[in-house]
Parts: sequence; structure tokens; C-alpha cells
Amino acid sequence: MIKNLLKHSLRALKKQKAYVAINIFGLSVGIACSLIIALFILHQLSFDQYNLNKDRIYRLTLDGKIGEQEINSAYTAAIIGPTMAVDFPEVEKFCRMNTYGETIVKDGDRVFTVKDFAEIDSSFLELFTIPLLKGNVKTVLNEPNTMVLSESMAQIIFGDQDPVDKMLRVNTRQEPYRITGVMADFPEESHFNADILTSFVTNQRANDSEWLNNSFSTYLLLKPNTSPDALEAKFPGMVEKYIGPRVQELFGISISDFISQGNRYNFHLQPLTKIHLDPSVESEVKPATDPKYLIIFGSIAILIIVIASINFMNLSTAQATKRAKEIGIKKVSGSSKGMLITQFLSDSVLISFIALILAVLMVFLALPFFNNLLDTKVSFHLFSNFYTLPLLILFAIVVGILAGTYPAFYLSSFNPTTVLKGKIRDGVKNGKLRSILVSVQFLISIVLIIGTIIMYRQLTYMLNKDLGFDKDRLLVIEQAGSIGDQVNTFKEEVLKLPEVESVSASTAVPGHNNNNNGYMLEGRDGETFLLQTAWVDYDFLKTYNIKVTDGRFFDRSFGSDQQACFVNQKTIEEFGIGDFSQTRFITMDDAEDRVHMPIVGVCSDFHFQSLHSRINPYMMRFKQGNYWGYVTVKFNSGATAQSVTQIENIWKRFASNNPLQYFFMSDDFGHMYKAEQQNAKLAVVFAILGIFIAALGLFGLTSFTIEQRTKEVGVRKALGATGINIFYIISKEIIILVCVATLIAWPLIFFIARNWLHNYYYRIHLQVFEFFIGFVIAIMIALLTISYKTLKSLRINPANTLRYE
Repeated sequence: MIKNLLKHSLRALKKQKAYVAINIFGLSVGIACSLIIALFILHQLSFDQYNLNKDRIYRLTLDGKIGEQEINSAYTAAIIGPTMAVDFPEVEKFCRMNTYGETIVKDGDRVFTVKDFAEIDSSFLELFTIPLLKGNVKTVLNEPNTMVLSESMAQIIFGDQDPVDKMLRVNTRQEPYRITGVMADFPEESHFNADILTSFVTNQRANDSEWLNNSFSTYLLLKPNTSPDALEAKFPGMVEKYIGPRVQELFGISISDFISQGNRYNFHLQPLTKIHLDPSVESEVKPATDPKYLIIFGSIAILIIVIASINFMNLSTAQATKRAKEIGIKKVSGSSKGMLITQFLSDSVLISFIALILAVLMVFLALPFFNNLLDTKVSFHLFSNFYTLPLLILFAIVVGILAGTYPAFYLSSFNPTTVLKGKIRDGVKNGKLRSILVSVQFLISIVLIIGTIIMYRQLTYMLNKDLGFDKDRLLVIEQAGSIGDQVNTFKEEVLKLPEVESVSASTAVPGHNNNNNGYMLEGRDGETFLLQTAWVDYDFLKTYNIKVTDGRFFDRSFGSDQQACFVNQKTIEEFGIGDFSQTRFITMDDAEDRVHMPIVGVCSDFHFQSLHSRINPYMMRFKQGNYWGYVTVKFNSGATAQSVTQIENIWKRFASNNPLQYFFMSDDFGHMYKAEQQNAKLAVVFAILGIFIAALGLFGLTSFTIEQRTKEVGVRKALGATGINIFYIISKEIIILVCVATLIAWPLIFFIARNWLHNYYYRIHLQVFEFFIGFVIAIMIALLTISYKTLKSLRINPANTLRYE
């Protein structure tokens, strides 16, 4: 039976080559798009799944609120992991991590730039499933100044030599590191990477007992069958026991009073496999993926398949008249409706299978472009898992059945008596369902068009919004600690370059903040205030062109400025500061003595973080000498390759053989919205493909309409109707369908877009323009699509069309 069905299907499809080609192409594009999106979603969901202990590993996150400022950070204190291992029997092991990002390592005179560098506890390789190729898992990082190289890094530095027991220097540190092992490269699907791991005990703060110094990531391996919720319930007691005394000591109030003021300070357990999909937590090594985007793209995949399936239906019904007599003869010859339905479904499943094969080829060809667009490594392996091929086959069958069900029932419903008499229209049921399906296509297309426009408007807004400082013409040098106390001399040398306007040293720059400190205000005992803090020099404001709104900035003529501070406008407003000149912040120095810092001035608010976050209180403190952060160079005009080379030559004189590491501030801020840029591009690509498939569906409906109204067109032409009159008559139905689809699409996309925009603190306002332009584009696409068939019909001699049956 299957053989006969297949033979009849091939014979039927062979007679309709053009129709079959369009159908297969439309379906294959739809399936390919859906497969690529599915692969991307599965890739994102697979992060950290490679770990054998994934269900028992949790990361501690700090959940706090001080004043109006929320804290949801991946950084905790060094002491918390060891303390929990002792106090809570549920904790089997802990591991602390300190990531540095790009780092310089040296093998004699050879210098290498390591992209990802981390300090970790020796338990790391027991928690995480990263195979150790050389060395002992339990002892490889027990001692200070020991390190493990990734396999690829070992190959880069040492080639085929055995690196174990060889020595490397890191940045400007005096003591070399001994290599004690080689590990496999980190999988791409990991929420952090490391080319080199060094022992955490090397860090001078490894034994820091300060509970309020949150600088490290802490991972816990819970014992089997441990309830994370039950363990979390014990955290408030830990906070009261260990952090309460520090709050009392520093701020003069109990932890209960601190919380009663509306503040919050607690910890949560974040499952390892949820880290990559939780963008709400700050201080991630790799940017997290917002699950909302996965839902959006998953929805797009479903919508594209729906469009492709509707396209199939419309093209099938458009060919109805060509198969009407065939169906009539089969019915008269004894074929039942069920047999015809089975035959038509086999036709659609066969087309679906052919489309699947073509779609798989498209996926293989498109994946390199897709990976380059999203800077990811999505792969497609047909035979890597036993279930991949069966799932694809099942997918093709389901798509074929879904797409072919309506045409099968539609075609099998022809009345054989009327059809065989040549009255095809009387033997065919009305096309109301078909019109509804086309409206659905346009509804989806309009949603995709308007959604893409809104996404791009938000992205453009973020890239071009006034940040409160001048991000152009700024070259930021990283690893300023490499030149130590020579930073001022280095600045003077760079300033001698004619194209350099100003130079500033600081511990932080916009987009790269590293200190969130708690302070008190004089006269307001019992209150605590959290401010992002940067230590800067006299030239910081001038270099970044930040405006002073009141008072003044640090000045060389005022020696007392070294104990003063400078704040942004948000600090004054949020903390309710009246006369700032009579106000002093209070902090603790290294000897735990109180230091009173007068406010010398106030600047306009500027974005020191991305536009995802609101502007928070910000403090600048003066620092003389050794800066461990950045040196910013401002040019008179855009930086040239020659000017960068000149700065690099000056750097070499001060930083020995450490290479110059730098970035341009304008590029760096643009990089903050890399995910948005990638998603916007992806949305455009899939929106265009979805609209293209919908246009094919409209082509099918036009074909059907022209087919049914051929004689009518001939009569109208014979009676003197112009081409414009006939075009209007044929296109009127389509325009009505687009209008109906638009009225449904507008409130739907308004609801979706408004919820999506709530992800951004600074966002655009929805305008009538983008909704109207979506309608206009849909109308233009519709009219252009139907123009070809309509104009083709107008070129036919009326004498021929009047003989059309």
C-alpha cells in the first residue's frame, strides 16, 4: 500500500513541477529557520550540563538592599565558604573563584596574553567536571604560586614539551608560578572559562575574615539529597551571627535595626545550571542570556513553521482546479473520501520529507554565518545522538500532516457530478478558511515587522543616548598597576604627544566599576549609604568631560582634597542632602578609624553602567600615586594607528615587556549591548524569511483567485475595464485581509513590546509610527506579490479567456 501511495504521489507531483518546487522551497526555508532557532535554544539550555555534579552544585549570590540601591551579585566574602563548610553539615565542599580576565604571562622573554585567568580553590577540579590530563586532582593547586594550564594554552606556550614543573611569571608579580598540571579545555557551554587556573591561596585576601568585603565567587557542593531551600532557611541566622557584629561595629546599629529601616542583606543558592539563564545577577564572567529572548525566538520558530504550513495549504488549494477532474474520476471509480485523504496526505508528507532534506543542507550552510552573527558555537550533528534522526523524521511527518490536512479534506470534498460537468466552482467548497489562514499569515508578518522595528529603535536609543560624559576619542589603558608609582610620569610623557588633549588615571572607568562601598553621613547615625566608588586624579572630569553642577572638582591648590569626596547629583537627591558643603561622609580606614570626608562638589549624573540599570549614587575619591585600574587618554581628534603606536612605545619604557592592553571607550560601551545587537540582527533575518514565506502563501492565494476568475477578467476586459480597475477588484480582498490582520496584530504586539521594554530601565516610548509603518510594509508586500499574477492575467487575450473553463 505504501509503495502504491508513493508511486501515485510521485506521479501527481511530477505533473505540477512549479507548484511542487515553490511548496518545497517554502517549507524547507521554514524548517531550516526553525531548526537553527531550536539548535540555538538547545545550546543555551545546555550550559553547565556537562558537570556530573550539576544537580548538587550551587553558587552563593548576595541579595541586598541598602537605601534605594538593590544588590544582586555573584560576589561574596572569602570567609563565607570555609565558614559554611564548618557550620552547615549539608555542605560537602566549597570552592572560591577570583577571575581576572585578560592577563599577561611570561616564559623568560616570551610574553603571552591569556584571555581568561582565574584563581580557584584546590577543590575546583573535584566539583567541576574538567578532566585533569596531567597532575593529581587532590593536590594540584594546594600550594601557593601553583598553576594549571589548559591543554590549548600549554600547546601555545610549550608546544610538545611537558609543561609540568616549569615556571611562568604572571603580570608584574615577583614570585613565579610552578605548573603542576594540565587540564582539558573548558567546554563552550560553561558560564565561565579559564585558560589558566592558579591556586586561590596565593591571593593575599584568601584568609580575609571581613564579611563585608564581597570580592569572590563561592560555589558549594551539597551532600546528596540535601534540600537547598532548607539550607537557605538557615542563612538569616548566619547573617545575624557573623555580619550583625560588623554592622554594629561599623554603623552603630544592630542588624535587626538595619533591616527594619527597609534594608536587606542575605544570600541565596543559585543552581549551577540556571546561572547562564539569569541576567539579574551582576558580576558575571560571561554575559548571561535572558530567557525572554529564548521564548521570543522559540515563538518565532513556531510562527515561521505556521507561515510555511499555511503557505503549503494555500498553494495546494490554488491547484485545486487542475486536480478537480482527477478527483471526480477517482470518486466515480470507487475511491472513498478516506482513500483520497490518505493519498493527499502522503503527497504532503513526501513534500515535507524532501523539504526536510533540503532544510538540513541549508542548516549546514547557514550555521557558520549564524555562529559568526551571534559569536557562538552552535553545532549540528545528525548522528551524534541516537534520537536526532528519528526526531527529524517525526518532525517532517508532523509538519507534512499538519500542512496537508486542510488541503486533503478540501480536495476530497469535491462533488464528482458537478466537477465532471465542468462546473468546478460549484463542486468546490468556499474559501473562507483559506482567507482566515492568509489573515493569520499577515498577522504573524506584521507582528514580526513591528517587533523588529521596536527592537532596533531601542538598540539605536541605547547606542546614541547622551551618557553624561564624552565617550568618543577616549583610549583606555588597562592594567595600569603594571607601571606602579610611575603613573604620573607616564601621564606627562603621553601628554607631550601633540594629538593628546588630556590623560587621567583612575581605579575605575564607566562600564568597568570595581568598588561598591558603604558609608555613613555625619549627623545621621544609624543610616547606611551605598555608593559606587572610584579613586581618581585631578584630570578625570576634564578627560571624560563630565559637567560640575555645584561646587568644584579636586584641585591641586587644596591639600585637604586628599581626604575629600566628589559625588553625582543622584547622591544628593537620593540621600536627601541639603547643603552639601556642610555635609561629610564617614568611612573606615585600614586601622578601623573613622575618616570624615567633606563633599567638595557635585557633577551631573552620568551612566557608569549600561542602560539596563538606573543611575545610582556615585562617589569619586582622590588618589595619589599607584593606580591599580586604568589610564585614560583623550585625543584632540580620533586616534590614529600612529598615535597608538607612540603610546605603546612610551608604555614599553615604563612597563618592561608587558604588552599594552587597551580599548576604545566608544567601542566598549557598544559592546555592552552586543546581545541586543545580535538579537536584533537575528530578528531581522528571521522576520525577512518569515515574510518571504508568507509572500509565497499570498502568491498561492492569488493564483487560486486568478484561476477562479479567469473568465470574469476576460469579460471585464471585453467590456472596457482598465488594468487598474481589474487590479483593484482582485487586490481588494487581500487589502481587506491585511487590514483585519493589522487590527488584531496591533494590540498583540503592543502587549509583547511593552513587556519586553520593561527589561530596560532607560527605554523608548512606543509610537504610532512603528505600528503604522508595519501596516504599510505589509500592504506593499501584499500588492507587490499579487502584481505578478494579476499583470500576467491582464496580458492574456480576452478571446482566449472567454473560452476558459
